[in-house]
Amino acid sequence: MHNAPEFKIPIGPQHPALKEPEGFSVALKGEKILGVDIRLGYNHRGIEKAAEERTYIQDIYLLERVCGICSHSHSTCFIQAVEEIAGLAVPSRALYIRTIIGELERIHSHLLWLGVAGHEIGFDTLLMYSWRDREVVMDILASITGNRVNYGMNTIGGVRRDINPEEKQEILNGLKILEERTKYYIEIATQETTIIKRLSGVGVLSREDVLRLDAVGPTARASGVKRDIRADDPYAAYGELSFDVITDDHCDVYGRTVVRVKELMESYKIIRQALEKLPDGPLVVKAPRKIPIGEAISRYEAPRGEDVHYVRSNGTEKPDRVKVRAPTLANVQAVKHMLKDRFLADMPIVIAAIDPCFSCTDRMVHLKEQDCGSDKVINWPSLHTYSIEWHKERGIDFTQLNKKLQERFTR
Repeated sequence: MHNAPEFKIPIGPQHPALKEPEGFSVALKGEKILGVDIRLGYNHRGIEKAAEERTYIQDIYLLERVCGICSHSHSTCFIQAVEEIAGLAVPSRALYIRTIIGELERIHSHLLWLGVAGHEIGFDTLLMYSWRDREVVMDILASITGNRVNYGMNTIGGVRRDINPEEKQEILNGLKILEERTKYYIEIATQETTIIKRLSGVGVLSREDVLRLDAVGPTARASGVKRDIRADDPYAAYGELSFDVITDDHCDVYGRTVVRVKELMESYKIIRQALEKLPDGPLVVKAPRKIPIGEAISRYEAPRGEDVHYVRSNGTEKPDRVKVRAPTLANVQAVKHMLKDRFLADMPIVIAAIDPCFSCTDRMVHLKEQDCGSDKVINWPSLHTYSIEWHKERGIDFTQLNKKLQERFTR
């Protein structure tokens, strides 16, 4: 190892260990990671800019598509900002229903993550079990909202659908099944020696590093930082419900696993309380088509951590500015720190441990013209040309590749 040469390898944007196209340049000495450069931008979809060209109602459904797994998180975070600007008092029943859907989404997300984590360490039995159980909560969401993801429940001033007594009982029946299964997962996480040994000491992030790098969500709570927007800055119905903020002091991937499986139990507790206390009343208040001039910042504890939306209105039916800060963007710097001095084989599970969503994170790159000393916004044709030339300098000629593909398909 001491005599091994130093070299760099690219991982991504297409790689078996990554569920989304994202680029990592890894500096290695033997199998030891010396450092990692993360390249964002492969999934940029221009959603923020697109939101400025659509009405507030249209934006609800657009911003749900920021992330399929956190669709309710993003739409709720957005409309909370809009409702604050408009001065709307959302009915209590709507706030409770938003809370119920939000926690069902958290269950869905954490069970999905548990399966992915199992797959990354070669424990595919855990993947099969947890994803089978995930179908229970997805069936509940489909029954209530009509969709397994991208639920379309929110509207400005409330929610679009109610929860009737039959659906309430369906939720309670599903929670009973999921709670029993989660107890089994907690037992696996705390007693299965292969999991404990494989994940302990991997992706270490101390409490001090969490605070320095501003990590959020289970990534922060697994290092003993009690940071949860549901408790710190309550929204929806969380201020009227009782729950514990789960933390752990292992400061590694194992701790992040423990936090997530234990958070499932808190989600069941929150949903039961919300169903029991679900108040009578309307589902929505009338909202103006044109939102008054103003601006607001909204915070939401998504399954991955704190989600932040900034909305600025100009008095029309379309927002003047929408800015999204997804939790992955807050955690991505922690990934670089956690990978340093680790082995290459640890990279997939360390990245997976923050539960990344790179399509939530990616943004357009703003290039500066160095020769003229001023900023220049690059248009799409120029960006396309720049990309081709950039790859040519690195030995990849896409123009030749396109010619070969055209020849193949015209034979």
